[in-house]
Amino acid sequence: MALGLLGIDYESHVLPYDDEKTPVELAKKKMLPIFQWSQGDASNESLEIIKRLDEKNILKNEIVETPLFKEEVEELLAKIGSQVHSLCMPYWIWTPEFNEKSREYFQTKKEVKRGPFHKLIQNRHEFLDKLELILTDLEQELTPFYKSETMTIADIAIASHLWGMYIFPEFQFSPKVHQYLQEIRKQCHFDYHEDFWKEKI
Repeated sequence: MALGLLGIDYESHVLPYDDEKTPVELAKKKMLPIFQWSQGDASNESLEIIKRLDEKNILKNEIVETPLFKEEVEELLAKIGSQVHSLCMPYWIWTPEFNEKSREYFQTKKEVKRGPFHKLIQNRHEFLDKLELILTDLEQELTPFYKSETMTIADIAIASHLWGMYIFPEFQFSPKVHQYLQEIRKQCHFDYHEDFWKEKI
């Protein structure tokens, strides 16, 4: 999203989820995304990558160090992530970036923390109810972006956590949240690995 907003050309290289060797070699630990700089070094901290790329500070990156982000936004992201991951992981594993081996690896790893995927699907209404409450509160803060008239790094963080819900078959965003996400998509020229997926489908 940030690369698109900043007009920086890029190409997706989607690693198989069971590839532990490549991330460790590039950035010393298994964590994505990884951005490889022209100088040869690599970073895997999203907010640091965006700050380094955003030379004109279009996204107001300084707010990452304020109570607004450290307390409010990070708490919101944790609440969203908990529900979205429980709802969507059983569906994400069938997207084109997974093959049989990486799908099995991902499911085995995630079920240790969240429980069997079939149980997550059975309990989906519990997660959906909690998410609806979170999004109802979020709507009150959209003016039209998160407590802002212009897009900031907070919106990139929030949208990236919410975007996966578009894959969930029994869920629809409210018109206001949908409009918010689609405006971010428009400004960011966001295509979610479309360049990679076209090669796979």
